[in-house]
Amino acid sequence: MTPPFSVRDLDPASPTDAEGVTAVLRAAVPPHLTTPEAVRWSVGHAPAAQRFRLLVAQDEEGLVLGRAQVGLAHESPTRGAAFCNVYVHPEHLRRGVGSALVREAEKHLVEVGGRSVYSWVLEGPGNRAFAASFGYTPSRSAHFLRLDLTAGLPEAGEVPVGVELVPASAFDGDPRPLFLLDAECTKDEPSDIGIELDDYADWLEYTWNHPLLDRELTTVVLVDGVPAAFSAAHSDRVSRYSSAMTGTLRAYRGRGLASLAKATALRRARAAGLTEAFTGNDMENGPMLAINRRLGYEIVATEVRHVHELG
Repeated sequence: MTPPFSVRDLDPASPTDAEGVTAVLRAAVPPHLTTPEAVRWSVGHAPAAQRFRLLVAQDEEGLVLGRAQVGLAHESPTRGAAFCNVYVHPEHLRRGVGSALVREAEKHLVEVGGRSVYSWVLEGPGNRAFAASFGYTPSRSAHFLRLDLTAGLPEAGEVPVGVELVPASAFDGDPRPLFLLDAECTKDEPSDIGIELDDYADWLEYTWNHPLLDRELTTVVLVDGVPAAFSAAHSDRVSRYSSAMTGTLRAYRGRGLASLAKATALRRARAAGLTEAFTGNDMENGPMLAINRRLGYEIVATEVRHVHELG
């Protein structure tokens, strides 16, 4: 029997596709920050080496029921590492939507050389059972955390002598120092795949020019003029803020600089009129979990990384 929906690639020119995908993601994972503009951008600006596809499951009336983000982890040194993240609107579960998206996603990955497929799966027996039915096994976990910016925030702390806090926009003329900072911090992030940022042009295109990156809220810590730590901020420019990445160069760790950067960025977000802050935290990243607890973040959801070896 033909299912009452179809699976296809998102059409960036469609007046409803990006809005539908955004609605699905917001309903399935409320802490996840995205906008229709960011959805369209992700399709139009994906690196060629990523072989990226954003799949849409749509019913006969044009309603978007689910989406799948699939491609190669091209920044990983592990050959054949790939990703497949599937979300279905909670009102349209158990209709075969997720299964159809997974099958089309894995078919694509086989064709482009994917081997080990990594997928984030929301915690819960139903979601885990679904992943297991396709041969995915659980590995590491990560939390989504939320902070109410309308409530009181802890003090950012005294700024040490020789330390200066500046927005990322201060580097608009030459962002390369922030690329080097991001590359070292990202390399040390807990991950199954591993990421190496070694292409400045790619970083400019896909990180620095990302539509969600808020350069005024992104906070950089300078130590004697050297970018030593940062907290990258994404926002929808309306009410929601998300910490995209926070880190410190190895030589400057243990001084509380990451905490200072993140606390300052949150205060700037509140001053800009944003009301909710979100962040993601790998459960193995103890130092960042401690920082987030001190700042008042509370866990609101958990995802479990799963992996599946394609035949």
